[in-house]
Amino acid sequence: MEELLAKHRKEQKDLQGRITQKKKSATKKTRKGVNDECEQMQRDLTERHQSEIAELNGESTEPVEEALDDLNLEDGGPADEQNEEKAAAPSETDSNTQPPSEPENAARTKKPNRAKARLARRAAEQAAMAEAAAEEAKNQTNYRGNEQGVMDAAFKKLGLKEVEVTPDGHCLFSAIAKQLDESGLGLRPDPSRIILQPTSQSRIDTVTSPQHDGYRAVRAVTADYIVEHKDDFEAFMEEPLDVYTRKVKLTAEWGGQLELQAIARAYGVNINVVQSDGRHEKIECGDMDSFDEEEQRKRVLWLAYYRHTYGLGEHYNALVKQS
Repeated sequence: MEELLAKHRKEQKDLQGRITQKKKSATKKTRKGVNDECEQMQRDLTERHQSEIAELNGESTEPVEEALDDLNLEDGGPADEQNEEKAAAPSETDSNTQPPSEPENAARTKKPNRAKARLARRAAEQAAMAEAAAEEAKNQTNYRGNEQGVMDAAFKKLGLKEVEVTPDGHCLFSAIAKQLDESGLGLRPDPSRIILQPTSQSRIDTVTSPQHDGYRAVRAVTADYIVEHKDDFEAFMEEPLDVYTRKVKLTAEWGGQLELQAIARAYGVNINVVQSDGRHEKIECGDMDSFDEEEQRKRVLWLAYYRHTYGLGEHYNALVKQS
């Protein structure tokens, strides 16, 4: 029994985590449907747990309708057969006298329906557990809504407009590609800043649209810059340089602080990242003074960094100055 209860506790904890995640991701339009789905998930799990405990205790788990079949007053059961035999047998006191027959519609005493009572008890327990789960979820902090409110206020204060980027693992590189293209800097970095590998040159040449697959070029440039300046980056890696840079160039591995540093230096841009608490962090290329004032304005990129708003987790969107 203890092993089964431990399994039930783990399943309840896992379900609560799933319910919490679903409610975090819900919008105003989907909240009612999500709440209904969560309540149904809780009811299904509770019913299964009760059924497994009853089965382990040797109790009947048949539905009420099946259990009631044995108590149907319309069908002749063992008691009816005994009454018929007694009615047909001659009396011991007077063989010529028939005993008085029982009225056909005589009331019969009903036995308590244990199966029905058990199912009613389970239904009450399930309803109580579902109500408790809904109350707990209602009291959870709305991280998603809070974060978006803070970010919107920061965008307004800084005069920025958000440009949505697909949350697919390439979001950081896609957001950079969009802004490099729109600013006129392009996806090909200054050759004096970085020597690109032939495969990277090919990836840049085969980009069909900076708005859709420009991330391929930015990933290649980022990986090459890290390799070329490995002394600046290798100490911060938790895996070999070649493994790390291969993921940057060829997979949908998420980008972070190291990649932002490499992008800023390779393209000669300053990158401002608006954080989920409203602050913004600046990653500098290191030689912005070498450009004139107009060029400096063009070489400032903005990103929005989210932690809770998107279902997959951390996410970057592009930001542009309001016209």
